[in-house]
Amino acid sequence: MLQKWFWTDWNIRMTDIVLVAGVDEVGRGPLAGPVVTAAVILDPDNPIDGLADSKKLSEKRREWLEPLIKEKALAWAIGRAEPAEIDELNILQASLLAMKRAVESLIMAPGHVLVDGIHAPQLCCPVTTVIKGDQSEPAIAAASILAKVARDREMVALEALYPGYGFAKHKGYPTKQHQQALIELGATEIHRRSFSPVQMCLL
Repeated sequence: MLQKWFWTDWNIRMTDIVLVAGVDEVGRGPLAGPVVTAAVILDPDNPIDGLADSKKLSEKRREWLEPLIKEKALAWAIGRAEPAEIDELNILQASLLAMKRAVESLIMAPGHVLVDGIHAPQLCCPVTTVIKGDQSEPAIAAASILAKVARDREMVALEALYPGYGFAKHKGYPTKQHQQALIELGATEIHRRSFSPVQMCLL
């Protein structure tokens, strides 16, 4: 947790505590579906054991941690950018937009934001990028878990609307099964048409 200090009457004293939000995204690489982000402000007085990069956790472990994070965090929120926005903006800018939406949806305004990676959204508070932050910053790890669980659940649900593509299994990533389905069935409205494998099916 960050703290503000200042000099007054030759003494150092602490003022307000700055709320720190961790932010991470999931879904930059898939050919279909939204990019999903999460922002989490953890409670330092109510720590959560077992937080880690969502990619290094089993699905069962992520599902176990997700409600715990929502219960113990001071605030959390999900942000997203849709396939059409990804096509219009490009995947990086759409990811940053989704991050901004997540932070601005928090019920508490953070005084500082930690973002996984090297790119930061434009926010009304200081932002620090942290390479491999989901491995070193608990708030970012918590955000990665919430984003991963939320997106995976959505892709499983989309399998029922778009059968034959295997979304429940590969979550929209460019597996051989997915690319073969694109060739045989064509692109759907949830496919990212600016991505090369999808573009090839539109020719």
